[in-house]
Amino acid sequence: MQLLFPHWGVVEFLAARVPWPYPADGALSYIRDLALPAMARGDEWHWTLRLKTAPEQIIGSIGLLANDTNNRGFWLGVPWQRQGLMTEAAIVVTDFWFNDLGFPLLRVPKAVANTGSRRISEKTGMRIVATEDRDYVSGRFPSEIWEITAEEWRARRGLR
Repeated sequence: MQLLFPHWGVVEFLAARVPWPYPADGALSYIRDLALPAMARGDEWHWTLRLKTAPEQIIGSIGLLANDTNNRGFWLGVPWQRQGLMTEAAIVVTDFWFNDLGFPLLRVPKAVANTGSRRISEKTGMRIVATEDRDYVSGRFPSEIWEITAEEWRARRGLR
């Protein structure tokens, strides 16, 4: 993770709380001090992404967060972007969010300029419900809040 994450094509539209320049121990600190404690509390769920052909290599990460303003976040190493891999992961974790965890709504903010992330929301049936300005690693940008309800998700997936 430490080798893949600190690249502009990965961090540009991540929340401003991500330190930049990324510190040499950034991945370790994040996992040890933030992700694992949140998982232990039952507030967050995190997975690494790996190719079936190279399961030993992390290529990205996706996580779910139980809060009111942002329920899913992800990043993918530059060599694996624009191949549909994150859409595939988003579908799996969204199923988990609604069908295993039982949440009624998934809400995801993103920069309008983040076309790749916006496309994932479009392809998975989400809709824009609000706009606002937000701070990202690359600066302050107009942002959209996307959401989908459990009922809408299940209908889209053919699950009633």
